[in-house]
Amino acid sequence: MKEIATQEDKFIIKFKGTRGSYPKAQADFLKYGGNTSCIELKCGKQSIILDAGTGIININQDKNTQNQYQTTILISHIHQDHIQGLPFFKPLYNSSNTINLFGLNPNESSLKETLKNILFDKVFPLAIDEINSTFNIENFSDKDTIIINQNGNIRKYVSSNDNIPLNKDDIIITAYKTPMHPKNGCLCFKIKFNEKTLVYATDKESKNSSDHDFINFTKNCDCLIHDAQYTNDDYLNPKNPKLGFGHSTFEMAIDIAHLTNAKKLFFFHYDPEYNDIKLSQLEKELTQKYNNVFFAKENYEFEI
Repeated sequence: MKEIATQEDKFIIKFKGTRGSYPKAQADFLKYGGNTSCIELKCGKQSIILDAGTGIININQDKNTQNQYQTTILISHIHQDHIQGLPFFKPLYNSSNTINLFGLNPNESSLKETLKNILFDKVFPLAIDEINSTFNIENFSDKDTIIINQNGNIRKYVSSNDNIPLNKDDIIITAYKTPMHPKNGCLCFKIKFNEKTLVYATDKESKNSSDHDFINFTKNCDCLIHDAQYTNDDYLNPKNPKLGFGHSTFEMAIDIAHLTNAKKLFFFHYDPEYNDIKLSQLEKELTQKYNNVFFAKENYEFEI
């Protein structure tokens, strides 16, 4: 008999920002969303946030009632559409909260120092060291593994350590680094919890099937969230081609899902000029043609 899942067993995904490049605040962008990249995960009792685009602003907005809130933010890379919401994330400013942030930083320099310079001290009213919460920032690479237990304790290991002690309800986070986007690379994250696996592959240009390392990294995942910024026509536009920009077409994402045997594929990181009419037409076409493919929509929530 299959055990009934409790709230502490559930792996829940909620899209908070699905747009790439820059946000759109227009009426014809409401169905799929105008906020930039951000996804909220609930892994049992623990909260994880994937990227800090403008979508993060709408997570736990009431800072005064969030007593001892803790979350882990994973930053794929430091392009603006993946970090621009962070200074406006209200839980940062509650002294009861703990925010742990891990992310890729170019040249392996200090991520904290980079965020300090590009988001806080020089361009924001508060310096990063004036933030009220316990705000921990660490570099993360494709050589690292993070383990989070259900009490919120975090352990970080170098992946070459083959004897990492694990509990049944631990959350395991690893990463794959893309070789280009277009210069410094981007982390694709794999999150394992309760025998389920999510792969988050934003800003990934999957232009052929030769990327065997990424295919192996993603193999047999329960859910793949994959960059799908362009249509084929825009990607191959002879006057303004997008080859080498570090983003995929919808068909590229479908090919990767097929090669990796992903159970579900969600398209993500839409071009900011693709309005609801265009995306609705693409959704109708592609969901009729392919099984288990879905279009990410802002505030859509599901369980894997």
